[in-house]
Amino acid sequence: MLYRRSLLALLALAPLALAGPAAAAEPVPFTPEAFAAAQKAGKPILVEVSAPWCPICKTQKPILATLAEQPRFKDLVIFDVDFDTRKDVLRQFNARMQSTLIAFKGETETGRSVGETQPEWIEGLVEKTL
Repeated sequence: MLYRRSLLALLALAPLALAGPAAAAEPVPFTPEAFAAAQKAGKPILVEVSAPWCPICKTQKPILATLAEQPRFKDLVIFDVDFDTRKDVLRQFNARMQSTLIAFKGETETGRSVGETQPEWIEGLVEKTL
């Protein structure tokens, strides 16, 4: 009887184990080492320059989260750069405003936008990383 219950429990949990992680790509804080590693690996990369007080940034975040959930963007790495505290990174990317999105395909910059809130335009930018 114990064997039967164990077997039934395993069969019930099997779809969850086979499904893999369901979480979307969460933005990670920018570090030069992580960015260089993602570039070297040829990953699709999006650098998101944002500020907690920025209303445009708050509009962009759920759009990016929705895109990151899509299977075609499963390898997308989103680096979050805080506009207020990471002036060194802003200089590196020549980003002058919060709400800047910079797309990379490996080591090549493929596009950028500033202040964009139209989901289809943001999606078009992210597609350039593929």
